[in-house]
Amino acid sequence: MNHTIDYIIIVIYLIGVAVLGILSGGKQKSAQDYFLGAKSVPWWAVCFSIVAAETSTLTFISIPGLAYITNMNFLQVTFGYLVGRIMIALFFLPAYYKGEMNTAYAFLQSRFGSKTRSFASIIFLFTRTAADGVRLFATAIPLKLMLDINYPLAILIIALVALAYTYIGGVRGVIWVDVIQMFIYLGGAIIAAVFLISSFIPGGFSEFLSIAASENKFEIFNLGFNLGLKDFFSQPYTLFGGIIGGAFLSMASHGTDQLIVQRLLTVKNLADSRKAIIGSGVIVVIQFAVFLIVGILLYAFYNTSDLASIGLMKADEIFPKFIIESLPPGVSGIIIAGLFAAALSTLAGSMSSLSSSTMLDLFKPITKINDDAKELFISRMFTVMWAILLVGSAVFFMNSSSAVVELALSIASFTYGGLLGTFMLGLFVKKAAQEDALAGFTAGIFIMIAVISLQLVAWTWFTLVGVLATLVVGKLLSLLSTERK
Repeated sequence: MNHTIDYIIIVIYLIGVAVLGILSGGKQKSAQDYFLGAKSVPWWAVCFSIVAAETSTLTFISIPGLAYITNMNFLQVTFGYLVGRIMIALFFLPAYYKGEMNTAYAFLQSRFGSKTRSFASIIFLFTRTAADGVRLFATAIPLKLMLDINYPLAILIIALVALAYTYIGGVRGVIWVDVIQMFIYLGGAIIAAVFLISSFIPGGFSEFLSIAASENKFEIFNLGFNLGLKDFFSQPYTLFGGIIGGAFLSMASHGTDQLIVQRLLTVKNLADSRKAIIGSGVIVVIQFAVFLIVGILLYAFYNTSDLASIGLMKADEIFPKFIIESLPPGVSGIIIAGLFAAALSTLAGSMSSLSSSTMLDLFKPITKINDDAKELFISRMFTVMWAILLVGSAVFFMNSSSAVVELALSIASFTYGGLLGTFMLGLFVKKAAQEDALAGFTAGIFIMIAVISLQLVAWTWFTLVGVLATLVVGKLLSLLSTERK
């Protein structure tokens, strides 16, 4: 891609995003305003924002690549995502709306004590910084190629755009920018699909259907009953693996991760929060279906499963290749802007959630600060600090030899099971005490490290294994402590 109009579109987009975030954020008077948007954000905006926050550059490029080399089995996981969100609406959100909850981890303090809240917050800070550092690096790849600059500079440019509107606009600015960005990246994918059907696949839509059907690309359900026990748990995209694994992963990522929970706490009441989380699950199913169909369309266009024959090393490169090499000037610029939209929504949300957890879970309880102006200033300084650390994390992972998608998924998987298990321990095991929760949480993390390192099960089962380990250890310890008493 070497067209001036594409560069102009992308530059205007990046500047426009920063300005929109700053203007839509309004004025904040306290840390509560800065991190919770004065609890005045409409539920539908939060719904779109959740979808944008969970959709990174990795999703935008890797899901079409997955469909290119396989089929639509991944959609089973998204059905699990929807089930998990329904569980969050039924069990988690009512607990968050009891009392004055300002972060996901405030619930753990009210249920177990301050040590559990601090431990969960620190685990979140570590995993979010590492995982989103990987995502920031992935976003810098196309910017580096476009502008012919080095990776550190490309990483810095993207981080500065996100920091500009997060620093000034707070979470309200982040959410309203997310609303726009969801439509930009989803629109970009739909535009690519339209061009593939109308201009690139000989024979158009009927030819696409014929090729896809002959290669069984439209297969959604894979019951997995023909697999042995070991293969059943090592195959990620079976019906049970997808729905059960997707549900537990979604409960962890959307019910216990401050990145999403922060948004759910910006609406005015529990009913709106429930509408936002369930609505986001419906949209995500549709969104992933679009991304998967784009991948199948790309297969119909290139008509080969031999990636090397078209100059590629892995399937993740297929969509960027098409965008840069095949689309006309202007259109490719819009779609690359969509790619940046997917990245900025996650990155800005990450900066806001990291600084909110640092301020509300750690700094404020320790210092007992009670001055709105000072809290707001310190909160913004934490936002800057985490922006710098995310840049540092991205530069660190720049030289990683692992596939970035696998790396990002693994980082979150190490801790999600223990985190969700601890929340479930608090909700469903009434006799569990703080010591039981901390021991269960720690056990869940260490067991997950062993399971992932030894590759005992597919990634869709990771969170469930961590949850079970945490619950079993926590429950047993609570029974022992009850007997001692």
